[in-house]
Amino acid sequence: MKQGFSAQDLLRQLASGDAVSGEALAGRLGITRAAIWKQIAALRAMGLPVQARTGAGYRLPWAVELLDAQAITAALAPPAAPVHVHWQLDSTQDELARIAASAPDLTAVLAESQSAGRGRRGRDWHSPPGMGLMLSCLKRFSSGPAALSGLSVAMGVCAAQALTSMTAIPGLQLKWPNDLVVSGRKLAGILIEVDGEYDGPCVARIGLGLNLRLTPELQQQVQQPATDLATACAAALPDRNRLAAHLIDHLRTGLRRFEREGLSAFADGFARLDSLAGQPLTIHGPQGAQHGTGRGIDERGALRVEIDGRIVTVLGDKVSVRR
Repeated sequence: MKQGFSAQDLLRQLASGDAVSGEALAGRLGITRAAIWKQIAALRAMGLPVQARTGAGYRLPWAVELLDAQAITAALAPPAAPVHVHWQLDSTQDELARIAASAPDLTAVLAESQSAGRGRRGRDWHSPPGMGLMLSCLKRFSSGPAALSGLSVAMGVCAAQALTSMTAIPGLQLKWPNDLVVSGRKLAGILIEVDGEYDGPCVARIGLGLNLRLTPELQQQVQQPATDLATACAAALPDRNRLAAHLIDHLRTGLRRFEREGLSAFADGFARLDSLAGQPLTIHGPQGAQHGTGRGIDERGALRVEIDGRIVTVLGDKVSVRR
């Protein structure tokens, strides 16, 4: 029997979306049917909807393009910076933190799946292999963390521009401070984590999670209304490795621009996509719930809310749209 056979090996055999019998899989891989079944169960446990049909075998409901570091690197614009692709990580953010001391600036880390992926406020981010894009980029700044207060907003603009320049997504908007939404449903999220001195320098890790496909089971696990690119885009899904490279390019370009010009370079882009502008909002903060109307962002990236005729700014509080 072949040693070291894994769920990843099996997924490669099923990636085309065509049905393959257990006997054929066992013959190709030099393993037993029982070993095939064990790894089918492992893929299902990770959230992949592997189907089994009598007389046909195993198949996925759609083709899966696995991440490939060489393909992503080849599609990136110069100058080059390292790209690391992993089958499974606790999270791309945590991996980037582990290698940050020796990693070149703008290094990118991607994972097919994460065991401890998270978003803002520590919310879990679920994405089985092949069904999303989870990536993180590293950027060093000479300034301290306070100067990066608008970075999440800027990176949201970059991610939205990357997606809309590659595929049509009717109704794509940005929900302050870090979500890409379509019709109020979350398509992607940005997570910024910063380490360093108060006055600088500091190192920022910019995480991006994008739903490519969501099964009904995943929808039930998500703690808020969500959508996926397969549903949101007006055409077929783009090549996954090219899309990853396109997103990385836009994030890297945006990070260099943010370093030079700050949030002001992205303010107009955010204003065009702002899903909260003019909306009735509820702010959940230390003073309890307050009601107002969204009025854009200020120069720091704080949300501006009109409450009883005056403008207040919100940075860390939870904000929801009143229905």
